[in-house]
Amino acid sequence: MITVQNLTKQYGDFTAVDDVTFTAAAGRVTGFLGPNGAGKSTTMRIIVGLTPPTTGTAHVLGRRFAELPNPGLEVGVLLDASAQHAGRTGREILALAATTMGLPRNRVDELIHLVGLTDDEAARRLRDYSLGMRQRLGLAHALLGNPEVLILDEPANGLDPAGIRWMRDLLRGYADRGATVLLSSHLLHEIEVIADDLVVIGDGRIVASGPKKTLLAGAGTQVRTRQHDRLSTALTAAGIAFTLTGRSAPGLSGAPQCHTFRVEAEAESVGRLASTAGVPLVELRSGDAGLEEMFLELTADTQRDSRREGAVA
Repeated sequence: MITVQNLTKQYGDFTAVDDVTFTAAAGRVTGFLGPNGAGKSTTMRIIVGLTPPTTGTAHVLGRRFAELPNPGLEVGVLLDASAQHAGRTGREILALAATTMGLPRNRVDELIHLVGLTDDEAARRLRDYSLGMRQRLGLAHALLGNPEVLILDEPANGLDPAGIRWMRDLLRGYADRGATVLLSSHLLHEIEVIADDLVVIGDGRIVASGPKKTLLAGAGTQVRTRQHDRLSTALTAAGIAFTLTGRSAPGLSGAPQCHTFRVEAEAESVGRLASTAGVPLVELRSGDAGLEEMFLELTADTQRDSRREGAVA
């Protein structure tokens, strides 16, 4: 388990992490999400003892990372796949880590094969590795001690689709055996597929956290109709909150535009209301948000591109 409590990190007048609190539980994959510069990497560096916090605490398996007697046997870390000696071979890097952890040398061969590196690739120097190969080597390094906790920052970076699928299955299986997996990634689809819990950070503060199903289920109902005025009137009269989220072009036969609503009510209730009001619907479905939609909504005010567009406007 990872427990982060009231964590703050300041660099002079700049607050990179602002009173962050969350838990990553054993047996679950926790997706850690946020725009560039939101504080994800700083938080993860604090958790693994590379950056001291200004205030607050971060515990792994009930202790600070620095207090773990042989951290590689308890926590596997991948923050930067290139943070190894470029002149060493992949096998040498893993062998040195195995020696440091007191592991048998045959563990190196096991991990090389587990992450899909060939013997020829393991004999190459890191400077000759592709980004995808470095990611595989970094995962091998993180998994070497068969730890109870994995802390991974962008582990799929540079992997091809087959490699991403392999990594997803590997991490899912690891969590299913009782491990804690904290996973940061910009590949929102992969997080949506694999994560059990989500922690979303923006401008250094937590903007949402909890089980994935709970966070993605709060979008009410999506409705499309060509009679948006009548539906708006009926929803307002019933005291049901709604938002107009989009509209399509008129149909080729001259049919009116379709308007899309997000309605804060169950689909059955919305359908019954529309029927009573005599409003024909083009679409009616549960509006469970996809992760990308939820992420963009929650972090809209902290997106770098959004701020730049606002400044231009």
